[in-house]
Amino acid sequence: MFDTVLVANRGEIAVRVIRTLRSLGVRSVAVFSDADADARHVREADTAVRIGPASAAESYLSVERLLEAAARTGAQAVHPGYGFLAENASFARACADAGLVFIGPPADAISLMGDKIRAKETVKAAGVPVVPGGRDPELAEAARELGAPVLLKPSAGGGGKGMRLVRDLAVLDEEIAAARREARASFGDDTLLVERWVDRPRHIEIQVLADGHGNVVHLGERECSLQRRHQKIIEEAPSVLLDEKTRAAMGEAAVQAARSCGYQGAGTVEFIVPGGDPSSYYFMEMNTRLQVEHPVTELITGLDLVEWQLRVAAGEQLPFEQDDITLTGHAVEARVCAEDPARGFLPSGGTVLRLHEPQGEGIRTDSGLSEGTEVGSLYDPMLSKLIAYGPDRATAIRKLRAALAATVTLGVPTNAGFLRRLLAHPAVVAGELDTGLVEREVDSLVSADVPEEVYEAAAAVRLEALRPTGAGWTDPFSVPSGWRLGGVPKTVGFQLRVQDPVEYVPRGTHTVTDDTVAVTLDGVRHTFHRAADWIGRDGDAWHVRDHDPVAASLTGARHGGADSLTAPMPGTVTVVKVAVGDEVSAGQSLLVVEAMKMEHVISAPHAGTVAELDVTPGATVAMDQVLAVITPVDNSVEEK
Repeated sequence: MFDTVLVANRGEIAVRVIRTLRSLGVRSVAVFSDADADARHVREADTAVRIGPASAAESYLSVERLLEAAARTGAQAVHPGYGFLAENASFARACADAGLVFIGPPADAISLMGDKIRAKETVKAAGVPVVPGGRDPELAEAARELGAPVLLKPSAGGGGKGMRLVRDLAVLDEEIAAARREARASFGDDTLLVERWVDRPRHIEIQVLADGHGNVVHLGERECSLQRRHQKIIEEAPSVLLDEKTRAAMGEAAVQAARSCGYQGAGTVEFIVPGGDPSSYYFMEMNTRLQVEHPVTELITGLDLVEWQLRVAAGEQLPFEQDDITLTGHAVEARVCAEDPARGFLPSGGTVLRLHEPQGEGIRTDSGLSEGTEVGSLYDPMLSKLIAYGPDRATAIRKLRAALAATVTLGVPTNAGFLRRLLAHPAVVAGELDTGLVEREVDSLVSADVPEEVYEAAAAVRLEALRPTGAGWTDPFSVPSGWRLGGVPKTVGFQLRVQDPVEYVPRGTHTVTDDTVAVTLDGVRHTFHRAADWIGRDGDAWHVRDHDPVAASLTGARHGGADSLTAPMPGTVTVVKVAVGDEVSAGQSLLVVEAMKMEHVISAPHAGTVAELDVTPGATVAMDQVLAVITPVDNSVEEK
């Protein structure tokens, strides 16, 4: 076993790898950018090395700086985690050239399986069924030959980034261009492939483990069909869809796929499965790294996958065969991300003001957070993972919903409340899943209605902020008691995050502490977590912002008016398509803002003229920052 291992990653996966290193008595080395100088993974490692500025390209993606950090700290091996350079064959080769063990598969296997086109050809030759499709340079022709709908995918990467579902071939060229931009930004390679889209498919993947002595086993499957924008958000093991015969057949296909590329270490073979015919499964891709959802497999097998990555990389032989693997119980995982469901799941950010992450019997939280963590737009939006285990699926889901309700991440909008509601959806409870379910049901899971007790709690927070402090005479009109001449109760003005400003008349009783807000309405007591001007419960959170109607009326239409275009999320402007003075049509694409490797197109709200343009490509913008102002066409002028 190694003495020292450098973890070439950040966030929750770095913390998780460090935990296993510590349990094995192996010294851990963390790396960090300037943005992560006080991050949790830095504090939990035995040693930490600064590797560059906040930009990922100059820090976590810099092979030279990572290798230098390994040399300075005496590391013998490098664990890449997932994301960043985890599936970069050049990095694996550079580690070997530097005398370091890359804790992952051989570089040739990464290269082969990282090219989705070559990967499909290789596994097809090994007898594994694949989805019909095509590739560059005849991409458009292949798409039209397949017929809509088709799925565009980057050849060089995964994780849903750059994937585009095209149901109308009339917009095929535009979708290809957008997919190339995202692929280039995420993976440095804009090569695409196209596949036939299977309607209402299920996404099922098989975990494999291979050593350097010719032994390959599979550890069962994971159901990953609950996705949004091709990104997994809920994963579970095992899948309710598969019977033992299909599970064995898919497992053997995954083993053959791993053998076909000379695989070593932990890897995942992903299949697309028609929900109506589980026996008709197709190979999609192989992820040559540890998966985000690996904990559900760990819980039902009792194996620590990071430990076996380390042992295989150190040359050890697997001490078990396929018949020794047993799957016990059920596990479900939820990915908690910095995104705002009320804003269409756009990336969010902020400072973690209050944090509570459940742990206990049957509950596991893998997280990179701590109170005071600054969540920006530079890196992946995933903050943590909650995993629940039980003897059966119903128990595991019930435990996970309770854990999400107990999760507190005030200061940064997350999807925790949304995930809790998703797990209660009748189709999810019944196990009737497919990859489009979330998109079809999203409106019912993101309610625009705010319960009255939330307004009451928000008013209590505002009243507490208005309470006079200090000694001496107090103006009775400034006391937040509700008293006014003539007996008219005082209203409290405030604005909840993404809600229109409101004037609310408190009618209940309340108690405000530094940590909680308790309000009683109609004899029912409601308790919220609180931090500064944030309140939350059951995984949901609201930012209570001051609202002064007089001040708001003086700011003019430019700040939030119908003519202004504002940033829907903190991020970077990547594309500017117009200039001041240009005439635009309603709905015309004007700018593109990117955050956490996700693009958002800013379109003209109406026909008019670009009166102001406050950004240039490469500019960093804050949420709600004004980007441009479009003066509408004056239709009142009569033609002469």
